[in-house]
Amino acid sequence: MSEDYKFVDGKKLRRGYTTGSCAAAAAKGAAAALLLGGVTDGICAIDTPAGKRFTPRLYDLVSGGGEALCAVRKDGGDDPDITSGCLVYARVKKRREQGFVIDGGEGVGRITLPGLDQPVGASAINSVPRRMITEALREVREASGFAGGLSVSISIPDGEKLAARTFNKRLGIVGGLSILGTTGIVEPMSDSAFCDSIKAELSILRALGYDALTLTPGNIGLDFLSKHYPDARPVKCANFIGESISLAAEAGFDHVLIAGHIGKLVKLVTNNFNTHSKYGDARQFVFAAFAAMYGADSGITAELLRCATSESAIDILQNAALLEPVLKEIFAATQRQLDEFCARRLYKLRCKALFFSSKHGFLGKT
Repeated sequence: MSEDYKFVDGKKLRRGYTTGSCAAAAAKGAAAALLLGGVTDGICAIDTPAGKRFTPRLYDLVSGGGEALCAVRKDGGDDPDITSGCLVYARVKKRREQGFVIDGGEGVGRITLPGLDQPVGASAINSVPRRMITEALREVREASGFAGGLSVSISIPDGEKLAARTFNKRLGIVGGLSILGTTGIVEPMSDSAFCDSIKAELSILRALGYDALTLTPGNIGLDFLSKHYPDARPVKCANFIGESISLAAEAGFDHVLIAGHIGKLVKLVTNNFNTHSKYGDARQFVFAAFAAMYGADSGITAELLRCATSESAIDILQNAALLEPVLKEIFAATQRQLDEFCARRLYKLRCKALFFSSKHGFLGKT
């Protein structure tokens, strides 16, 4: 990969570098200061798994007493990444035993639940960043002729505070951020990072023995489920309903319940399994079409087509004594789309949907 930019929705956006790339470059800089007696321009450059050379500026370089400290500033490009701008530190020490020991320090989380990339008790430094750090240390050690091993501790000041704004707590990662990245590159505005977090949470649930899964698009669904189904352990899937069903099938779940506001789930009726508005929004057409099936006159259908929200559509249908039959049709049409979605992909799991309204509460299920 040679391009530093990509186009998303017609906008030119700059790529960045992952925390894994920053940790590896910082480790290389610290190792060079420790074993080579100093750092020259470019000595901490690393090759990312994506094939792009990363040559960052080094900060807070200190060496002495058999160890060295070095930091690299995280640059997430034009991706809205909360870690952009933070410093990723590596502290490298000599050890008599052969090999490399990698651990997390201040601001790097620790795994408390099974099913993630690293085992319970390990620091939240994923396998690809660990390989990148190991390779960086190996390069410097070979260049120096040092025969012993090295240990490195990766830390991020304020990492624990920043982690409160991530999915880490839900994933069972406590005490800080994760050191992530499979390519070493941050793709701006990428959906893949969110889907990766869903995949990780599903992996944890399977490892804990769950074979049935509850998905919900957002915080409204989480609030509804916590009040009415407190024993559920829902996974937030945002607009990625189809992708989440596929990830659930891949993880081995038998049953999936999608619980959400009717304004979101009614989009499934039109085979819209990514419910972001940029992919289409036929909600009011669905309400109007099913109302017409049950005798709604032109005035009611026009009112449904003009209404701004699904909540107002429900009010219109209720006032016209059409809410029950229209909801029945929506539930049946949604179930058909869910069945067809799974059948086309040869998924064995069964999918159902539960609908609610912020004003009217539970509406029904397929």
